[in-house]
Amino acid sequence: MKRFASFPIRQTGAKSAQHVQTSRGVSDFLRGNDKMAALLPTVARLAALQQDCASVLPALFDACSVLSFESGQLVLAAPNAAFAAKLKQQLPKLQEALLKGGWQVSAIRIKVQVRKIAEKTRPQKQLVLPSAAKSALASLKESLEETPQNQELKAALEAMLKRHVSGYR
Repeated sequence: MKRFASFPIRQTGAKSAQHVQTSRGVSDFLRGNDKMAALLPTVARLAALQQDCASVLPALFDACSVLSFESGQLVLAAPNAAFAAKLKQQLPKLQEALLKGGWQVSAIRIKVQVRKIAEKTRPQKQLVLPSAAKSALASLKESLEETPQNQELKAALEAMLKRHVSGYR
C-alpha cells in the first residue's frame, strides 16, 4: 500500500480527470493560506489512510470514512449501526493489513454518524436515432389509417418524432 505526498489519485477515465482537478484545487487553496497550509500534511495522510482502508475493505469504505488518526488510534465513521456492525467484524483484518502497510494502528474505534446519503445519479441515456429511422417513423405515422385503434400509436410516434427531429411540427 503506497502513500503519496499529495492527495492519492488512483482512478481512471473521465472521473479521474475531474478528481485530479478537484484535488489540485483543494491543495492549491490549502497552500495559499498559512493557517490552512498547516493542514495539508494531515489531509494528505488521512486521504492516504482512507485509500488504504478502502483497498482492504472496498465494499464497506464506499460508505465509511476515516475521521481521525492520532497516537495510533484510528477513528472511523459509519453511516448507520448496520455498517458499524459489519465494519466491527472486519476490524482485525483491517488492522492487520494497515500494520503491514506501515500504519502504526494500535486501536480502531467506530463512530456512527448518520448523514444524508447523496443518491448517485445516473446520467439519463439519450437515444440518438439515425436519420433513416426518423424518416421511417415519420412514414409509418403518415401511412397509418385514422382509426381508434391507431390513435395511441400515432400519438406515440408523434411524440417520439418531436423529441428526435428538430423543427418537426
